[in-house]
Amino acid sequence: MSRRIGARADMLACMTVLAQDLTGDAAMNAIAAPKSSAKNRLEGFVLTAVLQGFPAFAAAALILKLARHDIAGGVVLFVVLTSVLHGLFTPWLAPKFPKFFRHGYEPLFFNANLSFAEKIEKWRMQPVASLQLVTTVLMLSLLGVGVASIH
Repeated sequence: MSRRIGARADMLACMTVLAQDLTGDAAMNAIAAPKSSAKNRLEGFVLTAVLQGFPAFAAAALILKLARHDIAGGVVLFVVLTSVLHGLFTPWLAPKFPKFFRHGYEPLFFNANLSFAEKIEKWRMQPVASLQLVTTVLMLSLLGVGVASIH
C-alpha cells in the first residue's frame, strides 16, 4: 500500500514539474504535432467553403434575385450546395489548374502544422485576403440594398 502511495506522489510531483515547465514563454515555444490528414482536410474544406465559396455564391444569388430570376430549389439550397461543392472540388482541382483557381484556393488552409485559428489568422494577414474581404463586404452590401429596393 505504501509503495502505491509513494508511486502516486512521485507521479504527482512529476506532473507538477511538467506543468511548471510549460508555462509562460516555454508553452508558447512548444511545437504541436501535426494533426491527422483527415482532420486537416476537413478544416481546409470548411475554411474554403465558408470563407471563399459562401460569399461568392451568396453574391451570385443576390445578383440573380436582382435580375428577377428564380433559383430552382431556393436560394438557401443554391448557396449551401454550391459552397459545399466549391469546398470539395477546389482543393482537388486548384493544384492542377493554378491559373484558373488563383483567387478561389488558399493552400494555407491545408497546412497541417497550423491550428484552425492560426490558419484564419495567417490568411487574414495577407494583403490579397484583406482586399478580398473588403470587396466582398462592399459587393454584398450594394447587392443587399439593390435587392431590398425591388418592389
